[in-house]
Amino acid sequence: MNRPPGMMDVAREAGVSHITVSRVINGHPSVRPETRTRVEAAIQKLGYRRNSVARALKSRRSSTIGVVIVGSDLFELPRILLGVETAAKQTGYWVSLASRQGESTTGDLMETLQRLTDQSVEAIAVVADRPDAVEALSRLSIGVPVAVVMSGSVPNPDLGFVEVDQELGARLAARHLLDLGHRHIAHLTGALRTFDARARVDGWQAELATAGAEGVVLEGDFSAESGFRLAHDLCAADTPLPTAVFAGNDQMAMGALAAFAERGVKVPQDVSVVGFDDMKGAGYLVPALTTVRQDFTHLGSSAIELLVDMLGGEPPQRRRLAPHLVVRRSTAVPRTDS
Repeated sequence: MNRPPGMMDVAREAGVSHITVSRVINGHPSVRPETRTRVEAAIQKLGYRRNSVARALKSRRSSTIGVVIVGSDLFELPRILLGVETAAKQTGYWVSLASRQGESTTGDLMETLQRLTDQSVEAIAVVADRPDAVEALSRLSIGVPVAVVMSGSVPNPDLGFVEVDQELGARLAARHLLDLGHRHIAHLTGALRTFDARARVDGWQAELATAGAEGVVLEGDFSAESGFRLAHDLCAADTPLPTAVFAGNDQMAMGALAAFAERGVKVPQDVSVVGFDDMKGAGYLVPALTTVRQDFTHLGSSAIELLVDMLGGEPPQRRRLAPHLVVRRSTAVPRTDS
């Protein structure tokens, strides 16, 4: 056969009508088991693959969800995409991926979204790390359901939102340190242009204010290098070293641990350290890192679940997933002479 096998070829091989083949391909329940087995054997023998483009033109359904990645500060993106793809497959959808790195204008984002809608995607998940992306979405008319992942707090009733509650995670970290007796807690933040860094500052500040505790904020950029530099700055300052440090993420906490080791500052005897994310290997740092765990795979799958609900007629929603504190050896009660 010089051309790719078609549905009629499968029908002839299996001795059935092309309608029966279509029903088997689309999982129709009316096909008898023995007929289904015969058709599936013919598909396997001929190596038939349905023409999804022609199917989309005919039915106006592509069974595809677009995913747009906006920004360069997205952490654990592979796990988010794993959750997206796994959930999409389980609900009968494929994923079409596009990205916009760095600073994107509304026009750039519109071009990316238009490219996906030209492919007849049925819905779009936008993975964004900063407010300007969502603000741009708010000004666009896209024509398909849209859910924003890691979205922050930009209001738009036409968009769905799925996020881990970053403010709650920061409150958990701060409350853990306060419960241990710490009253002077520094926060080494990530880049404050991002949703996550801003929300973590808000949660940390709110918890300290409730307890009447003191804190200092030093801005970094989520990198281990910035955590290393800021921890050195704390050690070199004229003021006493805080008894605890809440790092913007585990990478920054790792850098802070290295800086404290260079300075001869013992963790957790002299200063306690808490991270955020529970990155792979956090439990094997020295000392093992107390941190806030985010389920990134669940975050991705939740975005698909929301989009499928919207495709079924449900209104857009905001879904917040709860993070969890993981207590390890990098935190302890403060020294009595602190």
